[in-house]
Amino acid sequence: MTIDLDIARAAHLAPIADIAARAGLPDAAVEPYGRHKAKIDRDAVPQGKDGKLILVTAINPTPAGEGKTTTSVGLADAMNRIGKRTMLALREPSLGPCFGTKGGATGGGYAQVVPMEDINLHFTGDFHAITAAHNLLAAMIDNHIHWGNALDIDVRRVVWRRVLDVNDRALRDIVQSIGGVANGYPRESGFDITVASEVMAILCLATDLADLQARLGRIVIGYTRTRAPVTARDLKADGAMAVLLKEAIKPNLVQTIGGTPALIHGGPFANIAHGCNSVIATRLGLDLADYVVTEAGFGADLGAEKFFDIKCRQAGLKPAVAVIVATVRALKMNGGVAKADLAGEDVDAVRRGSVNLVRHIENVRQFGIPVVVAINHFATDSEAEQTVIREAAATHGCEAFVCTHWADGGAGAEDLAHAVAALADKDAGQFAPLYDNDLPLFAKINTVATRIYRAEEAVAEPSVHAQLARWEAAGYGHLPVCMAKTQYSFSTDPALLGAPTGHVVKVREVRLSAGAGFVVAICGEVMTMPGLPKNPAAEGIYLGPDGEIEGLS
Repeated sequence: MTIDLDIARAAHLAPIADIAARAGLPDAAVEPYGRHKAKIDRDAVPQGKDGKLILVTAINPTPAGEGKTTTSVGLADAMNRIGKRTMLALREPSLGPCFGTKGGATGGGYAQVVPMEDINLHFTGDFHAITAAHNLLAAMIDNHIHWGNALDIDVRRVVWRRVLDVNDRALRDIVQSIGGVANGYPRESGFDITVASEVMAILCLATDLADLQARLGRIVIGYTRTRAPVTARDLKADGAMAVLLKEAIKPNLVQTIGGTPALIHGGPFANIAHGCNSVIATRLGLDLADYVVTEAGFGADLGAEKFFDIKCRQAGLKPAVAVIVATVRALKMNGGVAKADLAGEDVDAVRRGSVNLVRHIENVRQFGIPVVVAINHFATDSEAEQTVIREAAATHGCEAFVCTHWADGGAGAEDLAHAVAALADKDAGQFAPLYDNDLPLFAKINTVATRIYRAEEAVAEPSVHAQLARWEAAGYGHLPVCMAKTQYSFSTDPALLGAPTGHVVKVREVRLSAGAGFVVAICGEVMTMPGLPKNPAAEGIYLGPDGEIEGLS
């Protein structure tokens, strides 16, 4: 089978100026980064067009694969093929998964965004700018404490950690500033992966440079000895951080193999952050196209919930349609089949596993959004297995379409495209977030746990409740919550597949992201700095004799 990298390399890429013209971008807005990439100056693009926003989400991920990005690309290409002026708005890949387990995030087969290698590795440097801005603030905190601590920061209550865009479990918890008085005051700290940085979330939720700097200034880095919050603005760090992000805030323009303009910008993970691309890129797409296809990370219990409750709430977006991606293989795993046995037909396992798909359909509908199911086709699928999925979707009032976009590009998703466009044009949705702003913080956590995860309840230690109460007293009670939880299950146990009920969601820690505008609830054993697997993908990535990258997936 031809691998994704070979397909991407064989693709004919149009000059980025042609893609920009196809998107309707004025020349003054386009800042080329080589032949096939560009930064877009949002201020140089007229506003006012109001396209339809289409969200692509999925069932819970499994090692069998689901293909959200692949489906997003295939759908956008298909919509353009049927005459619907459409753009993509996706997240940027992190280096962590590229060298870890998951691989890159540019789609697959003939439904990819290109240039694949550039996008997966460094791209236009946005993640490096975010890492630098985040760590500059960390350095300024320690420097302030070293030179007299005029703000009376309690070194025991500094909550701003450092970040790195590589999976490195050895840095999760560290002791820093050892080696003598010249190196500062020793204290415990740690690293998160860059995609979990509040700076990443801020970049993705900011509306412009002024809003970006204002949000950076609101970051709470720690507390005084009297537990008063200390902000990045108190440290006079917000200006320099904004300078480092001046170019990174501009969306990136690339193309699909099918020639669809694609805006790729920002990349928070949905299991530990809010999982959506930037508001700026999404709004830019809506100003340029009649339809914008975007995605939210992992399953709908994480990515879609945060897309609706955080991104849409803050940005005033009203999605028109949600597409839930499912595969026969993944539903068989949810039905109890081992990965090694997925090639054989097992209709009963698909039927058992379809409870996971049904749960996601029910959940998305709680937000008032029409739902369509995309069955991402694999060569080992049988017609009988696909029929079970179509029947499960139909029983819950929505259509399911078999899509062959991996093999056929946009031509393989035209039936899905027609259905999505018809629903979007009806404007039948009555979108509303899951909870009100004025609900107490832990009540918001419990609402997500009980209504989306179908838990019996959410629980936390008294110290967590006390911290939430202090934030509410300080004026942060109106913020939405961002649940950090395993992506593999509705529960906090990654091995509990299907559609479990009656479980308990334990919140072990909460973090205030005042600049981003949400409170993070860390649940179960999820880590904000992933580790590498026993055999990381990095072991198989190398430069070939001709200097080309090999092994990237």
